[in-house]
Amino acid sequence: MERAGFNCLAAIDSNKEGIKVFRKNFPHVTRALKKNLTKFGPEKLARRIGDIDVDIIVGGPPCQGFSTVRQRDGANNGPRMIEDKRRYLYQEFLRYVEYFRPKVFVMENVLGIKSADGGRYFTRVQQEARAIGYRVHPQTEKAVDLGVPQKRIRQLIIGTRLDIPNYFSTELKAAPRAVESPTLGEAISDLPRLKAGAGQEETEYDMARRKAHVRKYGKRYIYQTLEVHRALKLTAHRARPHSERDLGDFSRLREGEHCAQAMKRGERFDFPYDKENFKDRYTRQHRNEPCSTIVAHLSKDGLMFIHPTQNRSLTPREAARVQSFPDWFEFPIARTHQFRVIGNAVPPLVAEAVGIAVNSYLELTMRKQRALRFDLNPLPSNQDEAVQWLLDLVRATDNKTLRQIPAALFKRGWYSIGFLYAGLHPDSVFEHGKELSFEVDDFPEIQKVEPRLLAPRYVQSGWPVVLAPIAKEAWRRFVKKELKDDEFYCSEAVIAGMCSRSHDLADEVRCERENAHA
Repeated sequence: MERAGFNCLAAIDSNKEGIKVFRKNFPHVTRALKKNLTKFGPEKLARRIGDIDVDIIVGGPPCQGFSTVRQRDGANNGPRMIEDKRRYLYQEFLRYVEYFRPKVFVMENVLGIKSADGGRYFTRVQQEARAIGYRVHPQTEKAVDLGVPQKRIRQLIIGTRLDIPNYFSTELKAAPRAVESPTLGEAISDLPRLKAGAGQEETEYDMARRKAHVRKYGKRYIYQTLEVHRALKLTAHRARPHSERDLGDFSRLREGEHCAQAMKRGERFDFPYDKENFKDRYTRQHRNEPCSTIVAHLSKDGLMFIHPTQNRSLTPREAARVQSFPDWFEFPIARTHQFRVIGNAVPPLVAEAVGIAVNSYLELTMRKQRALRFDLNPLPSNQDEAVQWLLDLVRATDNKTLRQIPAALFKRGWYSIGFLYAGLHPDSVFEHGKELSFEVDDFPEIQKVEPRLLAPRYVQSGWPVVLAPIAKEAWRRFVKKELKDDEFYCSEAVIAGMCSRSHDLADEVRCERENAHA
C-alpha cells in the first residue's frame, strides 16, 4: 500500500510475531499495535491517531473458519459444521469501518468464505456493510495474474462510501515491474544450495549462482520485485530438518509430482499413513510453473512444498520470495513463526495492485467532486420520475422485449436505478446468492406503484429480483461497448439521487419545525 502512495496511520494485529516483523520493516509507522480488536475498539485508536481523515481501511479477518481444507471433514460446511467464533470477527473489522468512515475498505479472505455454511457469512459481510452506508462488491483475484509466482486465489470484498462519486473499478492490474508472472524457478533458483537442516539466519549470497540465474531468467523478478540489490545480507534461508524416511520419500518424486501420481507409476512410499487420504502428502514443486499456495501450515511441516531440484522443503526466504516479499524485508523471529507469518500474509504485489487501483479511484473522485457537474443525460429530476422511467424497463422485462429497448430509453431507466438505489453495485449482479428477503424498506410511494421494486430482493447483493435481468442487460451492452464506463457505472445518477433525497429530507425537517413553531 505504501508503494502505491499511501501513508500508514496505524497497524493492528493480535499476533505478536506479526507485529514484531512489521515494526522491524516499517519503523516509521509509530502506531504498530499488538491488540485484540474484540477488546481494543476504534474509539481507542482514534484517541491515538487524532482527528484525521482515513481514506482506506484494509484488513483480513482470520480465515481458518472459512478454509476449504476444513470443509472436507465438515468443520466449515454441511450438517456437521462446527461453530467457530472466528467467523464473526469480520464484524470487528466493520466496526472500525463504521467508526472511521473511510472512503474505501478492502477485506481479504480465502475463497472458502463464499461457500462456508452455504455462503451465509459471505452474504452477511456484504449485507452489513451496505447497512452502514457502503456500496459493496466481491471479487476474486488470482495472485499469478498480478505478478506473484504462486497459484494463490483470494476473495476480496471492497466497499466504497455512498457519498463518493464513481464506482471502484473491479479490474486490478499488476505493477509495471511485474506485468508477466514469474515461475518458481525465476523466484528462487539464485539462492545458495542447502541440504535439509542446513543454513544460517544470516549469510552471504552466492554471486556465481546469481550471475547464472540472471543469464537464464534476466533481472526482472529478483531485481525489480525482490530488490536483491538493497539487501546487504541474505536472511531466513534456513532449511528445516527432515527424517530419513521423509528424505527417502522425497527422492522418489519427480519434479512437479505428488505422491499419488508417483504411486500410480509404481513408486512405493514409506510414510505410515492411509494412502487413500494422504495421496498428496508429499508434493515436489516444479521450477517452470508457479508454486502451490503458500500457507501458514508451513509452520507445521513443508511436505507439500518440496524444492524442485533439492531434497528438502522450502526455506522461509524461498517462501517469502514466492509471496513477493523483497529480500530486504526481514523476519526477526523463530523459523516456525517465520513460516506462519509469511503464510498468513497478503502477497505484497497483490496489496500493491489494490493500492494502485484505489489510489487511482480516489484521484478520479476528487476531480469529479471539484467539477461539481453531471454529464449524464437525462437524469431523473425526482423520485417519481425515476420510478416511471424504470417501469419502462420492468415492463419490457415482463414482456421479454428488454433487448429491443432503444439505447436512449434504456439509459434513462438504467440511470434511474442508480438514482433510486445508492447501495447497489453493478459488479455484484452475478454474485446475488440464493437467499431472498421480503422485507420492505420505508418507501411507501414506490410500494404503491410497483411493490416488486422493493421486494423480494437478494440478501447478498441487495438487488431487487425484478431488476436483476435489467442489470444483466446493462452488462451485455457494456461489454458490447454500447454503454460507456461512466454510463454503465452511472455514479453521477447515484449522487443526484442522494442529493435529491437530502433536499427532500431537509424540506421535511423544515416543515416539521414550522408546524411545531406554529
